[in-house]
Amino acid sequence: IFIKLRGGENMRLELGYVLINDVQFGEVTKIEKGVLFVNKSELINLIKEDEHLKSVDVEIARPGESVRITPVKDVIEPRVKLEGEGGIFPGVLSKVQTVGSGKTNVLKGCAVVTTGKIVGFQEGIIDMTGPGADYTPFSKLNNVVLVCEPIDGLKQHDHERAIRFAGLKATQYLAEAAIDIEADTVEVYETLPLLQGINAYPDLPKVAYVLMLQSQGLMHDTYVYGVDAKQIVPTVLYPTELMDGAIISGNCVSACDKNTTYHHLNNPVIHDLFKQHGKEINFVGVIITNENVYLADKERSSDWTAKIAEFMGLDGVIVSQEGFGNPDTDLIMNCKKIEAKGIKTVIITDEYAGRDGASQSLADADKAADAVVTGGNANEVIVLPPMDKVIGTLDYSDIIAGGFDGSLSKDGTITVEIQAITGATNEMGFNKMSVTGF
Repeated sequence: IFIKLRGGENMRLELGYVLINDVQFGEVTKIEKGVLFVNKSELINLIKEDEHLKSVDVEIARPGESVRITPVKDVIEPRVKLEGEGGIFPGVLSKVQTVGSGKTNVLKGCAVVTTGKIVGFQEGIIDMTGPGADYTPFSKLNNVVLVCEPIDGLKQHDHERAIRFAGLKATQYLAEAAIDIEADTVEVYETLPLLQGINAYPDLPKVAYVLMLQSQGLMHDTYVYGVDAKQIVPTVLYPTELMDGAIISGNCVSACDKNTTYHHLNNPVIHDLFKQHGKEINFVGVIITNENVYLADKERSSDWTAKIAEFMGLDGVIVSQEGFGNPDTDLIMNCKKIEAKGIKTVIITDEYAGRDGASQSLADADKAADAVVTGGNANEVIVLPPMDKVIGTLDYSDIIAGGFDGSLSKDGTITVEIQAITGATNEMGFNKMSVTGF
């Protein structure tokens, strides 16, 4: 894996936001006056081309409706490439070409959500109204929900792949409706090649983002240009590569801090760093690294991450993790090794401090980790009232991460830790939760 430098050429991406205010079924899939119309039968037939799926249905869930979606596998935002190299989701749906430049249209305000029979126990819940809706950003979107049931006897990895591709293919299908649509607003993101970028703002601190990708064991898969992150060593990406789908989720970690594909496409750390670029900081790029099972692999990845940060001449980094427990060690190793290079480090995490908040929040710690942003305590308990409609099934409410024997009541009420709510304590900060010290 290597860094592709463009001799003097900037990595410039225009994101055109096509605002979607509603989603409805219609005879033709199109966008008209802010409404996304979806040909349901055409979309179902597209997804059913996968022989691993026994049945497919499509539902719509809008903000404020009395709807519960569970178990949620992934959430994806429709995007389509208009100009520039490659296509959305390179190495998966498009050819393996470096993306992140040119023009891309985004269907802003809607998403594709995948659900159906559970793949792994660490899947979640999205409530479109009620107290649970406040904990997930996806309750604010117009969601096209795929309910996919696998053929009998399908192995977990094949099941996961079938659901993952169903979501991506549906997203691509919907996004193509925006090919000839003029965007409501346009935002431009630009990153210079490293040496030019450093020289452009010589008086500002050089900052990069260290993005830790979940890759810790079976069913904990994240894909970079189609490659399982278990197989990579730390490397550097232009920030805009993520906006074109260079990284996608394929994992089954706890719903509250899973980075869905939607999170990767809309990474708030990257967007916030761009806002400060050229003003308070010089945002020079993204370092991606993985999370590992074995100590030797943890040492290698954290060593390389710190080495790249030093090689880039950085003054500061922000590190975000994905998951909890074992990955806490990767997080702390990255932090203390980067700090040891004389580079200021801020980490973003969440906490598993027990339902009373009195337990140790992280499985690992170090004095170097003295600048911490937290997305909240995932063990906090919440009561989710019954909804008028369930998309998917409630059958797994007692066994998903955050649930327990007796979580589901006969009337449809679910008592769970917020760990079970998709995006509740997201470690990119894509949520409203935090913690106050005292």
